[in-house]
Amino acid sequence: MAVVAPLLALLWGLPGLCRWLAQPYYPLSALLAAAFLLVRKVPPLCRGLPSQREDGNPCDFDWARHGSKVSWALPAHAVPSLCQREVEILMFLSAIVMMKNRRSITVEQHIGNIFMFSKVANAILFFRLDIRMGLLYLTLCIVFLMTCKPPLYMGPEYIKYFSDKTIDEELEKDKRVTWIVEFFANWSSECQSFAPIFADLSLKYNCSGLQFGKVDVGRYTDVSTRYKVSTSPLTKQLPTLILFQGGTEIMRRPQIDKKGRAVSWTFSEENVIREFNLNELYQKAKKQQKPREEGPEEPPAVPAAAPQESKKDK
Repeated sequence: MAVVAPLLALLWGLPGLCRWLAQPYYPLSALLAAAFLLVRKVPPLCRGLPSQREDGNPCDFDWARHGSKVSWALPAHAVPSLCQREVEILMFLSAIVMMKNRRSITVEQHIGNIFMFSKVANAILFFRLDIRMGLLYLTLCIVFLMTCKPPLYMGPEYIKYFSDKTIDEELEKDKRVTWIVEFFANWSSECQSFAPIFADLSLKYNCSGLQFGKVDVGRYTDVSTRYKVSTSPLTKQLPTLILFQGGTEIMRRPQIDKKGRAVSWTFSEENVIREFNLNELYQKAKKQQKPREEGPEEPPAVPAAAPQESKKDK
């Protein structure tokens, strides 16, 4: 049973794994993340590498201490800080990934953290090994970042996408409709990780009185200025969720403090439901929806009055 359960889980997740591998972003990221291991451990590649091991084996990790001789030229004051053992760097990387992943919500966020910190560790290890290899690896990472973008979420959703010209018009169109709008940017990994969560919320809570929208502030910069959502590469305001009622902003997450900085907030499904009171909003929207579907009540029919007998008939 201990063997059958993992095999069944693997078979169940095999279609999703195939779709994941079909996206060039993930295999190439995995290749870059494992580049140093491949160069150090694969014999055809590691034969000519410099080594700080006592046995001189270039196809194994260096265990040399700070006092060992390094094989590439750096200023003397830089050698002690960079001359660390390779295994120690990899262990330090593992600790950082575990701490960072404690706040991750989705599988994509976990994988993204592993890829990001692995590339940083690879760059340090390659520069430590040979400055030319470090520059080559850094160049490959920059080219990959510029040419290969993470795949966008393409699953089912009930979300309306706004442009800079339609967002204000749609929010003011019907004052009875409550809108939850996500301000996002395609280049933001946090926005990409939140996309399936927001789509799932739209499938559960969307109705005529409670609707979900998105606007790309990376593309429509005037919208980011109008709604005060920073699009800086170091910003913590992406994504931003804003609740509109009657065309007016009621609340947003993350909040902005008095100094204009975003207060850290975790974009999980549970947090969004709790903070925005989605269950309550949905119930109110459904109650408002019923009278509109039924239409105005027709006044009861008044029976026609019986013709009165004239005095002549009498």
